[in-house]
Amino acid sequence: MANVFGILTAIVLALASFVAYKNKDAYANELTHRKNEDRNLAASENRLKIARKSLAETQAKHTEAKAQVAKLEAEKRERENTNQALKQDIDSKTAVADSNKSKIADMKTQAEKIGKAREGAEKVKTLGAEMEELKVLIVKDLAKLDSLTKENAQTVGRNDVLKSRTDMISRRESFFTKAQISAIYPNWGFVTLGSGNVSGVVTGSTLEIVRDAKTIGKLLVTAVEANTASASIVPDSVLEGTVLMIGDQVIPSLKPVEKAKAPASKPAEAPSKSPAKGTEPAADPSMEPAPGAAAEPDATPAATPDAAPEAPAAATPESN
Repeated sequence: MANVFGILTAIVLALASFVAYKNKDAYANELTHRKNEDRNLAASENRLKIARKSLAETQAKHTEAKAQVAKLEAEKRERENTNQALKQDIDSKTAVADSNKSKIADMKTQAEKIGKAREGAEKVKTLGAEMEELKVLIVKDLAKLDSLTKENAQTVGRNDVLKSRTDMISRRESFFTKAQISAIYPNWGFVTLGSGNVSGVVTGSTLEIVRDAKTIGKLLVTAVEANTASASIVPDSVLEGTVLMIGDQVIPSLKPVEKAKAPASKPAEAPSKSPAKGTEPAADPSMEPAPGAAAEPDATPAATPDAAPEAPAAATPESN
């Protein structure tokens, strides 16, 4: 009987040990999952902060552009008023000239009637000199009117350009003509460009990477400075087997990204001398430093050139 109780006791102890071991593994897995969720939450909050900052900058630029458009429209109205005044002045002087012509005709008639040809000739001469002066004034006024009309046309053209660019900024569309990739950071899924808002790169716009007149991938602009910009590589947009290279041409895209998301970084290969592939995962994420002081390997980095890591394949940004 004692042997039976001993065996039962051993079985109960073994079961208790097994259950305790399983509970320990479950607790460790739960802790790991909690840490991963905390890192993901921090990365999401960082992206939200960057997006809010970008929105505020865009709204400020839009307000400034609207103020400039209003100023140009006021200048246009002022020039139109000036043109109208000049036209009225010309009409007035033309009426005076016509009146003088009528007076000359009357004086000629009177001179013929009274026989005072010399006196009438002197008056006609005086009136002729006045007519010449009026003609000179009219020519000057017409030249001034032509100049003001040309200035008005130039002002209207500048106003149209500013309105067009303001509308493109509101729609988050870039309007530059030439840009190149100046650095590539495949481990964190973004690149930097050698052009910025001075050239017409707009935050939040979609760009196309073009090589040999063929689109090989897409970018989403996340941060812009005066002469540089950084952009996330749109997930699954790079053609299979294609390697992004420094110097690849970038043009504005007519089709915005449906649902733009900053690509989550994946473990990356150790850097090599060959150009980095746009979204190719690497073997060991610990080979390169993390972007920013508190960023985790699986967190999306802040998409600014200052926060980018020093990747061996990256080149110094070039201005176009």
